[in-house]
Amino acid sequence: QVQLVESGGGLVQPGGSLRLSCAASGSRISIDVMGWYRQAPGKQRELVATITSSDTINYADSVKGRFTISRDNPKNTVYLQMNSLKPEDTAVYYCNAGYRKVFWTNDYWGQGTQVTVSS
Repeated sequence: QVQLVESGGGLVQPGGSLRLSCAASGSRISIDVMGWYRQAPGKQRELVATITSSDTINYADSVKGRFTISRDNPKNTVYLQMNSLKPEDTAVYYCNAGYRKVFWTNDYWGQGTQVTVSS
């Protein structure tokens, strides 16, 4: 069973920065894609950024140029550097680890970490 442990959330003022980390444990095979999603109160969960094992990256338009996702494959760890934070970035951020194999797929989620952007 894969477990994801997130860290790095908190309260920050508008324009500030935070760095989220997510470490995956228990995986016996390579994780094909890791990423971050977020869910604000009253809204659906949405993609923030993803990165594959070959470093193909995808960002939501709302975070392009402000957020940077990176990955340490040997450590099965993914990071999200968030700069120029805005109040609308306030949400619970969830780490995702996904397997995209030929005959099966599976996804695992972290417990979520709160990010609050407020003055």
